[in-house]
Amino acid sequence: MKIPNILTLLRIILIPVFVLVYYLPIQDARIYAALLFALAAVTDWLDGYLARKLDQSSPFGAFLDPVADKLMVAAALVVLVDTYSRELQTWPVLTAIPAVVIIGREIVISALREWMAEIGKRTQVAVSMVGKVKTALQMLAILVLLALEPGSSGAWAGIAALYAATLLTLWSMFVYLRAAWPHLSEDI
Repeated sequence: MKIPNILTLLRIILIPVFVLVYYLPIQDARIYAALLFALAAVTDWLDGYLARKLDQSSPFGAFLDPVADKLMVAAALVVLVDTYSRELQTWPVLTAIPAVVIIGREIVISALREWMAEIGKRTQVAVSMVGKVKTALQMLAILVLLALEPGSSGAWAGIAALYAATLLTLWSMFVYLRAAWPHLSEDI
């Protein structure tokens, strides 16, 4: 098995470990979970880098890498929605809205890319720079929110970053849908 694929599988294996650690009744469980999330984010970057550098790209990796990313982000967002709903009971929507937008966008764009691939137009909805910036900001926001107590000043900065990432999420979805629109709008 190729090194990038091992890293991608490691990221998937880390998901239940991350959730378990987050909910452990120990001091600093959030910090440990945030470190696991950071490790997963680093392996996301590293597996792509190594696939290119070592010429170890594979169909398996091309399929599984984005799946692993989406699973890790979705798991983290679900944990954060739960935490913010319990600990800031008057503000459960604070993390729920970005979580729904981010997860919803991933479902829409994944379906769009699959459909575009079926009609031979996959390159028209390839990852853009807006998508890369969105992902980096999203990972940073989630990392901050995982590590810090809800309601702390740092957590509010994390919430602001999550909302900024959510706006970029909507913008990148618009960019992808606009690129695909000529094909989507045929025979409406």
